[in-house]
Amino acid sequence: MAELQFFTGTMDSGKSTLALQTNHNHAARGRQGRIFTTLDRAGAATLSSRLGLTHSAVEVTTDFNFWHYVVDTLTRGGRIDYLICDEAQFYQPVQIDQLARIVDDLQIDVFCFGILSDFRTALFPGSQRLVELADRMHVLQVEALCWCGRKATHNARTENGDMVTEGDVIVVGDVDTDHETVVGYEVLCRMHHRRRMSAQRARAVSLAPDPLPFED
Repeated sequence: MAELQFFTGTMDSGKSTLALQTNHNHAARGRQGRIFTTLDRAGAATLSSRLGLTHSAVEVTTDFNFWHYVVDTLTRGGRIDYLICDEAQFYQPVQIDQLARIVDDLQIDVFCFGILSDFRTALFPGSQRLVELADRMHVLQVEALCWCGRKATHNARTENGDMVTEGDVIVVGDVDTDHETVVGYEVLCRMHHRRRMSAQRARAVSLAPDPLPFED
């Protein structure tokens, strides 16, 4: 029986690397699949991992229809045994419904990879729908670490090194430093996410004589 599986973890937990490995393992057994992603750090239509591995992919836009894509491919004589769906947190809930339908009605395996919550600690709509519909959910065992050494559990957005908790949900981090405001992301433990203590701010306050500015 085909399944809809969701692999999740914070940034730096190896999701995209696992997506590429999953594709390799299935392709090595003669299965034919399709790879999808959206808003990847390496650019459009590319699945990339932080280890430097890349693979061409189909770019998922907000109006992309998985069901139509798969049915059209099969109707034209193509073969699809599985789908690899990276950055699934950015998918629309209706697109997750389409993936579930592909599993149930076409018996095609779907492997989704993505983070659960955004920089505000709120669930991404795509991830929430996957939690609701997935046959199996896997929390990756590769632990990303906060700058303090604790297990990282939260994704943080920074602007010029300072953590922010307001703004658009989807903002791709800058890949160069030519902008006046440089947007970046890092993973933090819950305590330092609550205290808005990014790695850069921690380095700055460690040099100051005043105590850390804890808030109520």
